[in-house]
Amino acid sequence: MRIISATLARLHVDPYIAAILCSVGIAAMFPARGGFAAVLDHAGTVAITLLFFLYGARLRTAETLRGLGHWRLHTAISAVTFLVFPVLALFCLPLVPALLSEPLYQGVVFLCVLPSTVQSSITLTSIGRGNEAGAICSASLSNLLGVVLTPLLATVLISAGDGGFSLESVRDIALRLLLPFLLGQAAQRWIGDVVRARRRALSRYDRAVILLMVYTAFSRGVVNDVWDGLAAAEIGVLALVIAALLAVALALTALISRLGGFSRPDHVTMLFCGSQKSLASGLPMATVLFADAGISTVVLPLMLYHQLQLLVCSWLAQRFASAAEIAEPAPAAA
Repeated sequence: MRIISATLARLHVDPYIAAILCSVGIAAMFPARGGFAAVLDHAGTVAITLLFFLYGARLRTAETLRGLGHWRLHTAISAVTFLVFPVLALFCLPLVPALLSEPLYQGVVFLCVLPSTVQSSITLTSIGRGNEAGAICSASLSNLLGVVLTPLLATVLISAGDGGFSLESVRDIALRLLLPFLLGQAAQRWIGDVVRARRRALSRYDRAVILLMVYTAFSRGVVNDVWDGLAAAEIGVLALVIAALLAVALALTALISRLGGFSRPDHVTMLFCGSQKSLASGLPMATVLFADAGISTVVLPLMLYHQLQLLVCSWLAQRFASAAEIAEPAPAAA
């Protein structure tokens, strides 16, 4: 494993992204079928339920609420996440059905109603010399709101159809995601410190669940011949749409930040927290919200966006860090 990690590092390839791509490749060659697929479905349900319970136990609600004193920053980030992005999704509607199929458009809409990431937003903000405390509060608040707002916004923006999103999915997400999350919040006074002390182990579990979801989702797509209906041109258009979404989101977030008169650290925080979308929350939610047959198509926009946001925002974070080093005054001579 160390040799593989070292090789990927020399090639500047994120091991996690490589693992996701490997999961897709394994699903394409050896998809889960029959009894094995049923076992994976049950395992996935248990894993997702436990994941959201641990999310609830890990997030310090009291600290998040105390940190909301910087309400202008948090309000601006939440507005970009849950208002600006959904509007951008509506601008993609004219592409259906000429350039994007209905399932792919559903995936774009689902991507746009997801909360921000926690780990990536905080890490990128730290690298870019931004307001880390603000990033922690904003990212945590985004995920708290996303458990409720994501399914509600999806209900409003995605038309129910055969094999697609259904209103009954809101009930499922309440039972399988929201309820475990709330139970985790309730249990936080007893197990919160223990869970937070094992942040690294939780991060590994987090990523393992995502890899399981990727393999399961793409196995369903292969078994149900979903990919046979996707033309290369359509995937190319989707990639352009995803790139445009990220570019416009970054531009609008930067514009709102400047119009709001935010300081440089807050500007960095808003740029990263506002433009990021959570794969960790998105894949489990998609598993609950969408029909099995089309889920591999629906999550494709999210997977493309996730990889692109890591590449672009990592580069931006390094640029911010370099600019901050240049701006820092040189230490006085002894």
